[in-house]
Amino acid sequence: MRVLVTGGSGFVGSNLAIALKNVYTSAEIVSFDNLYRRGSDLNVPRLKSSGVVFHRGDVRDPESFPTGPFDFLIECSAEPSVLAGLGGSPDYLMQSNLMGAYYCLERARQWNSAFIFISTSRVYPIMRMEAHPWREEKTRFRWCDEGTKGITSFGVDENIEMTGARSLYGFTKYASELLIEEYRAAFGLRTVINRCGVIAGPWQFGKVDQGIASLWVLGHHFGRPLTYIGYGGHGKQVRDFLHVQDLCELIIEQIDEFSAWDGWVGNVAGGVSNAGSLCELTSLCREVVGRETSIKTEPGNRPADLRIFIGDCGKLFSRTTWRPRRNLPRIVEDIATWVREPSALLENL
Repeated sequence: MRVLVTGGSGFVGSNLAIALKNVYTSAEIVSFDNLYRRGSDLNVPRLKSSGVVFHRGDVRDPESFPTGPFDFLIECSAEPSVLAGLGGSPDYLMQSNLMGAYYCLERARQWNSAFIFISTSRVYPIMRMEAHPWREEKTRFRWCDEGTKGITSFGVDENIEMTGARSLYGFTKYASELLIEEYRAAFGLRTVINRCGVIAGPWQFGKVDQGIASLWVLGHHFGRPLTYIGYGGHGKQVRDFLHVQDLCELIIEQIDEFSAWDGWVGNVAGGVSNAGSLCELTSLCREVVGRETSIKTEPGNRPADLRIFIGDCGKLFSRTTWRPRRNLPRIVEDIATWVREPSALLENL
């Protein structure tokens, strides 16, 4: 078996490529990445030491793809920031996320590869989620059960009305989903689309606009100031968190039983049991890391922000026994353990 993982030196891609090699020991797992994101080059030695083949190239350049065919093409490459393209040119975002997905689909068509797409919860329209009734509790906001089709206290499900703006980043991923459906109809391509929530875990280099769990642990570990941004600046906005290894385990199941998963489009998230607010995350980090850091407040909202996102995985759970096994405290513990090992290297980043 040959498997190509695009974005294979990024956070999800590198963890997935190594997990695949650990399970399919005789398979050739190829990590394909342009090393654009800061810190991604640190994953190359990890990949090689695990037996993963690293190939440098760019999904925007079809001539830079490795030589096929591949049995599976897993598309993890993306500019992952919801703020990408705002306040400047969206060219890299569009070329990388949308045209990159197109070039990956073309290679999968030519190679007759099974295609797994790492999509995002950000495909859902912002204003529908923002307009849903909510209540304020001591440490978080919480959705009410009634008010918007497709949203309950358990989260957003796949039946939500999809019209409306979703951020430029969300658009590129949703447009890619629609393009995948066209390739299924036109060419019989076999595909899986996983709409992932906030994926977290070791080897994620957190930033303000992406990788919030790692950013929070890193901030506490190095004593760097953090900020509650938006919704009054109290840190009550909520996300659900999915450990990257839980995602890897699901993708391995999808590979093993691909004919049963062919055509799947749906949420893959931590769900309501793995949800937490920023101020709850702060408490966890103080406990696990063992130190505090200053928290500033900026009451004003950022563009494309959300008060709450939780993915309802009822559709997913109805078809598989897979469940997220690593909760939010475990995610924080795993990141904190990882940070202690290459601490000096990470501090430079």
